[in-house]
Amino acid sequence: MSDNKLLPLRHQIDAIDAQILDLLNQRARVAEAVGHLKAETNAPVFRPEREAQVLRGVAERNPGPLNSDDVQLIFREIMSACRALERRVVVAFLGPVGTFSEQAVYQQFGHAIQALPCVSIDEVFRATEAGTADFGVVPIENSSEGAINRTLDLLLQTSLAISGELAIPVQHSLMSKSGNMEGITRICAHSQALAQCQAWLNQHYPHVERQAVASNAEAARMASGDFSVAAIASEIAGHQYHLGIVSAHIQDDPHNRTRFAVIGRLHTTPSGKDQTSLVLAVPNKAGAVYNLLAPLSKHSVSMTRFESRPARTGNWEYYFYVDVEGHVMDAKVAAAMAELNDNAAFFKVLGSYPCTV
Repeated sequence: MSDNKLLPLRHQIDAIDAQILDLLNQRARVAEAVGHLKAETNAPVFRPEREAQVLRGVAERNPGPLNSDDVQLIFREIMSACRALERRVVVAFLGPVGTFSEQAVYQQFGHAIQALPCVSIDEVFRATEAGTADFGVVPIENSSEGAINRTLDLLLQTSLAISGELAIPVQHSLMSKSGNMEGITRICAHSQALAQCQAWLNQHYPHVERQAVASNAEAARMASGDFSVAAIASEIAGHQYHLGIVSAHIQDDPHNRTRFAVIGRLHTTPSGKDQTSLVLAVPNKAGAVYNLLAPLSKHSVSMTRFESRPARTGNWEYYFYVDVEGHVMDAKVAAAMAELNDNAAFFKVLGSYPCTV
C-alpha cells in the first residue's frame, strides 16, 4: 500500500489522538477537583463501587468495533492515572514480583499505584492492618483446588473488610535456567500450583522431586540461580527472572482460574451488582445448619458459595463461609442478615462489594 493512501488516514488518527489527549486531561482536571472535595471530607481515594459502575457503563454503551473487555482495560488505566493525581494507592500482594497476585493487583487497580510485594499471605494482612498498605490482594479460591485455607482463616481473625473481588485465568509453565530439564533434580512451585499440575507432572516427570515454596515467583527466582531447579510459574515470572520455557500451559484444567479478594478498611456502598461474604457458626445439633440458612430462602437471597472450615476446638465444630448475592444495605439482604445474626452461634460479615467486572 502506498504512502499516498495511508497519509490521509494517519492525519485522521493524529487529529483524533489530539482530541483524546485533550479529553483525557479534561477528565483529569475534573478528577483533581473531586480529589480536593474528598480531601475536605477525608473521603477515600479509591471507590471500587464507583469504578465498577463506570466499567459496566462503558461496556454497555460500547458500539464497537473495539471489544468491550479491551475498552474496560483502557478505562481502568484512565481511572488509575486520574486517581494517582490525588494519591498513589499502596497495594500489598503475595510476592515476589511476577506472581499471579501481582497480576491481580494491576487488573483491579491499574498500573498508577505503588505495589508492595510481601513474603506471605499473613504479611499481606499485617501490612494492610498496620496501614503500610491501603489495600491487600489475596487469593481466596481456585477453580481446581478449592479454597485457599490460610486466607479463610485470616479473614476470620482480621478487622479488615473485603471491598472487591476479581478472577484471573491461571496458566502455569514449567521453566528452567537452561530452558530444558537436563540436570534438574527439583521442581519448585507454590503448593497450589503443584496440585494444579499434578497429573501432568506424574505423566512427564514422575521421579523428579517436587518442593513447595512460598510462591511461584519465588520458585522462578530460585531457578534463576540454580541449574538443578525447575520452576512452575507464570510466563511473566519467567521473563522477570530470565528463564526458558520447558513446557507451557501444563495445568491439568485448561480453564483454571483463581479468585482474589481485595481487603482493606473501606466499606463500600451498593454498586448495583454486589456480593456479600460472611462467616457463620452453629450449635452442634441436628438440623442446625438448615435452620440457620432458612432466612436466606425466606427473604429470597441467593447463596452463591458455601465453604466449611474446622473451628479447631477439638469438638468437631465448623465455621461456614458463605457468599450471597446483594449488598448488606439492600433491604432483603439486611433482613436476612439480621435473622442470621440472631440464630447463629457466631456471625461476621466479611464485606459487601461489587461483583467481578
